[in-house]
Parts: sequence; C-alpha cells; structure tokens
Amino acid sequence: MMTVIWGGPLLRVLRHFKIGKLIRVEEPGHHAVKMGTPTIGGVMFIMPVLLLTGLLNAVALIGLTENGIGRSILVPMIVMVGFAALGAVDDWQGIRGKRRGQGMTVRAKFMAQVVLAVGTAWVLKYMLGVPSIYIPGFHLQIELGWAYVPIAAFIIVAESNAVNFTDGLDGLAGLISATAFAAYGGVALMQGQVYIARFCFTLVGAIFGFLWFNVHPAELFMGDTGSLALGSTLAVVALMTGHWPLLLLIGIIPLSEIISVTLQIGYFRLTKGKRLFKMAPLHLHFELLGWSETQIVQRFWLIGLLAAMIGIGLASV
Repeated sequence: MMTVIWGGPLLRVLRHFKIGKLIRVEEPGHHAVKMGTPTIGGVMFIMPVLLLTGLLNAVALIGLTENGIGRSILVPMIVMVGFAALGAVDDWQGIRGKRRGQGMTVRAKFMAQVVLAVGTAWVLKYMLGVPSIYIPGFHLQIELGWAYVPIAAFIIVAESNAVNFTDGLDGLAGLISATAFAAYGGVALMQGQVYIARFCFTLVGAIFGFLWFNVHPAELFMGDTGSLALGSTLAVVALMTGHWPLLLLIGIIPLSEIISVTLQIGYFRLTKGKRLFKMAPLHLHFELLGWSETQIVQRFWLIGLLAAMIGIGLASV
C-alpha cells in the first residue's frame, strides 16, 4: 500500500526531471515506444522495504534483545542499498552521463559488484556464521571452509546480473523476483528464521506495489537501481538459509537469461559472427519468434512459479 500510494508522486517527479529510459537501437522495433519511460523505479519498492523492515525489527536493531539474532537482517538491507546505489549510478550515467545510452563501463560495474559481493560473503561467513550449504533430501550441513567466500561472492554477482538481464519486458523481473522471494520466505519460516521470512514477504508486497505501475504497458521501469538490488538481495537471502543450491531451480528464469547471454557471446566469438539465438537475453529471442510481450511474461512467470513450488518442496524434505 505504501508503494502504490507514493508511486504516483514519484512518477511525477521522474517525469518532471525527464529521467527516462533510453532504448538500444538493436532491440526489437516495437520497444521504441518505451523511449522516455521513467526509470530508476527501484527506489519505489526499496524505500518502503527499508522503512518497514527497520520498524518491524527495531527492538533487535537497537540491541534490546539478548541474542541479537535479529540484527542479521541488516546484511540484506545493506546489500540492497549498496547494489541499488551502484545501479542508480549506472542508470544516471546512461541518462545524463558521458556514456549516455550505455551507462557505466562493463569493467567498472563488474569490479564494483565484486567488491560489494566479497565484502558481503566475508560478513556472512565470519560474522554471522551462516550455514555453508544444505543438500535437499539429506539432513546434513556441509562446511566449505575458506572456499565459501569466493563461492558466495560469485553467487551474489551472478544473481544480480541474472535479474538485471531478466529486466527487459514489462513486469517480468518483478514477477519473477517476487515469486523467488516468496519461496525463500517460506524456506526461512520452515527454518524458524522469522526475521528473514518477514523481510522476504515485505519485499514481495513492495514489488507487487511496484508492479501496479510496471505491468504492460509500463509507466515505470525499475532500472539497474532495482534489478541489481533484487538479484543481490535474493542471493544473500538464499545464502542465509543455506539452501542456495535451490536458487538454480527457484531462479530458473534469471538463470536461463544469463546463460543465454553467455552462450550467445561464446558462440558468436567461436563461429566469428554466427548467433545461437536470434537475440539475447532469452526473452528477446522469443519476441523475435513472434511471441507477444504479454505471452512471454506470463509463460516465464508460470515456469518460475512452478519451479519455486518444487524448490520449497525440496527444502522441506
């Protein structure tokens, strides 16, 4: 409700300052109608989540509980803000910066992601002592030792980019992310991690509020501000539950999107100009096959929803 209520005023502000999306010339032709649609919309759901999570966990955050477990919720909150700030810089560079229409350089953006991810992984391992990994179907926890930090950092960087690639059609990244967070909220509840579950479900509600403005035809895009924040936070939540291998299933759509980009680039270089897909990420391939934008979003979401349900089932056995 908070997201929907302040969505209208935010849209007016973004339109007033002409903070609009620039469409790449190589995208399908009908995407040109989206030129100028307000972006950096990730702040629409990030701010309410930070406010409500802070209020709901105020007693733990100010240190009035004995065990201080609730303070661990600061980690996904800080990660969300950090990656949102990086995404905002990228969005702003693409709109008003020297690299108008492109954003930050790939190298600079990637290095910033790595620094944030490594720092987060170190905190998860050596300050929070989160479980290294749970294998679905086996009631045991496997410790990875020092290898946990690079593995966790890789997962955070990979998932932030995967959701970023997914954010290409109206409502797609929001629906997929909300479904994944709802699944991990359920997993956290089964583990008794109420703080994480509450954070996940709050985020799901905020994303739904954002989707009110983002479903086709979109009035607002989340931009890298939202997609990088959602992907990295989803990875952190998965790591905190120890069920991060299930992210391959629960996040099947973002995984498919980033794999399609990787395969397309690799195949293009190996064959010196040939393409494996009509266009990457994967949703653009289906667009060029003749699927409508609404069909792709609904069908991808149905696949993601089914995968999330299976993921919750596997976590419970």
